[in-house]
Amino acid sequence: MTPTRIIISGASGLIGSALRTSLEADGIQVTSLVRRPPRNSDEVSWDPGRSPLDPDVLAGAAAVVNLNGASIGRLPWTTKYREILRSSRLGPTRTLADALRELGDEAPMLVSASATGIYGNRPGETLTETSPAGDGFLARLCVDWETEALKAGPDVKVALLRTASLLHPEAVLKPLIPLTRFGVSGPLGGGRQIWPWFSLDDEVRAIRHIIDHHITGPVNLAGPTPASAQAIGHHLAKRLHRPYLLPAPTWALRLAIGREAANSLLLADATVVPEVLSRTGFQFTAQTARQAIDTALQR
Repeated sequence: MTPTRIIISGASGLIGSALRTSLEADGIQVTSLVRRPPRNSDEVSWDPGRSPLDPDVLAGAAAVVNLNGASIGRLPWTTKYREILRSSRLGPTRTLADALRELGDEAPMLVSASATGIYGNRPGETLTETSPAGDGFLARLCVDWETEALKAGPDVKVALLRTASLLHPEAVLKPLIPLTRFGVSGPLGGGRQIWPWFSLDDEVRAIRHIIDHHITGPVNLAGPTPASAQAIGHHLAKRLHRPYLLPAPTWALRLAIGREAANSLLLADATVVPEVLSRTGFQFTAQTARQAIDTALQR
């Protein structure tokens, strides 16, 4: 059954705006939670982490999609910015969970963002939704983020979106494209580390698939074919007609952006398998990282 109304927090972000466009194109009503005075009838103002949200705002919707969170791509991760990364995720998630818990078994499902960073650095392992969390700041943040979502309670269906790096010019490709165009790209660290990846189109389609099929629990939003950091960087350089020659050694990456950020974002090795999506019949439009990059650059 097609949902008639979806609520989105974080609707102005890359994923949120694409999801909203997709839903509205199919005639689905979208209500956006905004942190400013509402500009029209499809917006509701809220102050997450500081003031409770009226549960009536959420009542009657098919799902609440929680996409809030400051960018992990903003560097360096200073002590102050780490707190922003945490508060921008945990506060809104806690506020939504509290409101949904009050609605009990009449609450819409909660589809809450997380990341494949929860697995940490796990070379040689195949990581499914049943794999335990890893170590490091990003992994601990994801664990706490998911824990807040699950506080919506046993009467609320909760799906956890463990999203991989999006191969998109406004996501993981944003810093790589200018470097590549200037001819200063090359293997990061050893370059053989596996990077979980996903396309924006499939991200939006996967979220809708989860809502339509009432899927709960963690869901790996990652492409079906593993790709190394070197393979992704090399194909990007090929598409931009630039060389891929200058390696960035591990020590230089850690010095440039900080040990924790380098280890979590660039050097981590994690073969993340989208087992739940595959098992529930999701059809990927991008089977490989190359296809995802090609589509992203065409736009």
